[in-house]
Amino acid sequence: MSDFVENYRKTIVQIATPYSTGTGFYLCDRKLIVTNHHVVEGNRSVVIEGAIFRKQLVKVLYVDTKYDLAFLEPPTCDEELPLIKLGSTKTIRERDAVTAIGHPFGLKFSLKSGIVSNTSELMNGIPYLHIDAALNPGNSGGPLVDSEWEVVGINTFIIRNGDNTGFSLPVKYLETTLEQFEAMHSDNASRCPACMNILTEATIDNKLCAHCGHKATLPSYVEDYVPSGTAKTIESLISANGYEVQLSRSGPNAWEIRQGSATIVLTYHDKTGLLSADALLCELPKTDIKPLYEYLLRENYTNQALTLSVHEQDIVLSLLIFDRYLNEETGQVMLRDLFEKSDYYDNILVEQFGAKWRLE
Repeated sequence: MSDFVENYRKTIVQIATPYSTGTGFYLCDRKLIVTNHHVVEGNRSVVIEGAIFRKQLVKVLYVDTKYDLAFLEPPTCDEELPLIKLGSTKTIRERDAVTAIGHPFGLKFSLKSGIVSNTSELMNGIPYLHIDAALNPGNSGGPLVDSEWEVVGINTFIIRNGDNTGFSLPVKYLETTLEQFEAMHSDNASRCPACMNILTEATIDNKLCAHCGHKATLPSYVEDYVPSGTAKTIESLISANGYEVQLSRSGPNAWEIRQGSATIVLTYHDKTGLLSADALLCELPKTDIKPLYEYLLRENYTNQALTLSVHEQDIVLSLLIFDRYLNEETGQVMLRDLFEKSDYYDNILVEQFGAKWRLE
């Protein structure tokens, strides 16, 4: 079992866009990433990250509103990724054990066990697998696997306040779509929701399906995301400090940046107008903590906008700014100070006070 878990850990993909976050999984024999359409909707490219490959930007190759499927280009990885097998829903029975794999709430990897409650829950003309595994936001697009650790479904949606009521698209729809997509030999395709044909540039005329005349779309038709308001200011500040804005996006009004050994998380709360920037530094030592606490208090006395604090075992360097006081001139200086001091404090706390490096 541990081998199968490790294989999925290496091939499960965390996906982030300016609108949402979700999960995908890499099929090395097909050389593409599978996820839900609603996870990547409105994006020509998305940010992905995995256990053994770096955060990177990849193109959306295929979108399918009928089956809520999307395919992404494969990740760049120095290590060969393991093979994930597609199973068969023909053998799935009610009460069979299944496991949902994904990144709920932005967690790096999670397994949720449950059973199949219904093998054919009809919704929008599609017989979904009804499962009681606890799916949460971020699980969308991840695989549902059976007791043989083969993919039997793609976790698609839950019923809010439905007491662990989740639904997975049976794998047979994925297999059929993969065959149809590969037959088109295109990296820019979609399914027509009216006639169900796979469309490419060659089968679209004036943005209409050449088969039935229905309005057609392709991944390349999507306009690039353009931030506005405070989000635009924040991204300007990130860029001005020398960081890649697209790679820093980690969800709606959220950004994540690596600075040396520290990880900096920026979150804008539009209801309160507050931008919080937290640099997650090292962890507290096991013993002799008093000198470290004294050092943190002394630094807080001399720092102006930055605050050092402790949350459970983590040492955090924080910056809080209300949007009405945020502009590119002052914001750039404050963020640069946070970026520079996060790596500085990380080293000081480990080397002089025995703190421990954070485990990624």
